[in-house]
Amino acid sequence: MRISRRVLAAAAAVVVLPLSACGSGDGGGGSTDASGRIQGDITFQTWNLRANFKGYFEDLIAEFEKKHPGTDVKWIDQPAEGYADKISADAAGGTLPDVVNVSPDLVAPLAKAGLALDLDKAAGQYEKEYLPGAWAGHRIPGMSGTYAFPWYLNTGPLFYNKSLFEEAGLDAGRPPRTYGDLFDAALRMAESSDGKVATLANVPTVEDFGRYGVPLMNKEGTAFTFNDAKGVELLAEYKELYDAKALDPQALTATPESSGKKFLTEAVAMNPGSALDLGNFKKQAPNLYKNIGITDQITSTGHVNMYVMGVMVNSQSRQKPAAVAFAHFVTDAEHQMSFAKKVAIFPSTAGSLDDPYFTEEDGTDETRVRVAAAQSLKTAVNYTPVLFSEQMKTELRNAVARALQGKESPQEALDNAVKACDRLLQQQG
Repeated sequence: MRISRRVLAAAAAVVVLPLSACGSGDGGGGSTDASGRIQGDITFQTWNLRANFKGYFEDLIAEFEKKHPGTDVKWIDQPAEGYADKISADAAGGTLPDVVNVSPDLVAPLAKAGLALDLDKAAGQYEKEYLPGAWAGHRIPGMSGTYAFPWYLNTGPLFYNKSLFEEAGLDAGRPPRTYGDLFDAALRMAESSDGKVATLANVPTVEDFGRYGVPLMNKEGTAFTFNDAKGVELLAEYKELYDAKALDPQALTATPESSGKKFLTEAVAMNPGSALDLGNFKKQAPNLYKNIGITDQITSTGHVNMYVMGVMVNSQSRQKPAAVAFAHFVTDAEHQMSFAKKVAIFPSTAGSLDDPYFTEEDGTDETRVRVAAAQSLKTAVNYTPVLFSEQMKTELRNAVARALQGKESPQEALDNAVKACDRLLQQQG
């Protein structure tokens, strides 16, 4: 499986654990003490990685077992479909593996149920080995602690059509970097093309609100706050773009695929993408490929968005020293770098992104995108709240649509979205 930016962006449904899951098992009673001899049998669960990386993980496990005689790691790989349900069932039944591949939204209910080991307490000595934004990626609002080692990261650069910028009288060598720059350029492009060329093909998501500087939740993690003045301001700006046709008229129903086609046919001037998209442009739209520009995601905070995967340790594990040691082994700098060279992802370890592999171009499309993305990841942030479920994303998307269509004011739309999301948050327990 190629681990793409879009795969990492697609969060699984939030796991709802029964209260009986809390404290299940008898392997340590949730103690954070991971000291002691590294020995014993542990289970390691990954998320749809066996098909293409069987050899990598078998070698990794063999290396760990050789380094720590007396350990035995059983590797379990679960399919992508139903992964969240499988974790929930294992948690409820007391059969959660010792070491589990998770995303932030999956670790949140496990942490709340007392099943995810707090690494700040159990393995805090390793924090300095990781990028600060990555280590913080598995913290839960309203709780103290960090509940998974950061593993691989991803982000996406932004492509733009230089010729469309030039035709609009914009400097193709200085693409928009902030939302203010973006809105100005988009309105100018729409005006110069009589509404025939939009700059964007996507409506704002929760990540856009984050990158704009909108506070998304309160510190306690008990309520959403993206309906504040800054959130309303962002949505009002998008409403202006929509009315001026600077935002594609079909943006309300756009998918990543449809947005990509708009960019391919030069009906849209900017679109997120990957190295695979560059290869597609080269084959299907050579004129676009010749005029392609690559820049960072738009952000008004100075930090782009990252998608992060993690490795969690079961707080009920009977072999905590071995489980923590293995989770750290999987995610240390050496092994993250070797994994990153097998698939289009990025290591979360400090200093790894300074490796020539991520800094030196060789003229290939893949390297152009890799270098651009790696540079932005050093200070990236996972903006999507770990408690923001798929249902909540739908509520926000519907609210944005109502505001853009003029059915509700930006303030009314966001107020209603926050109320709906707060209700869903309370239902999570």
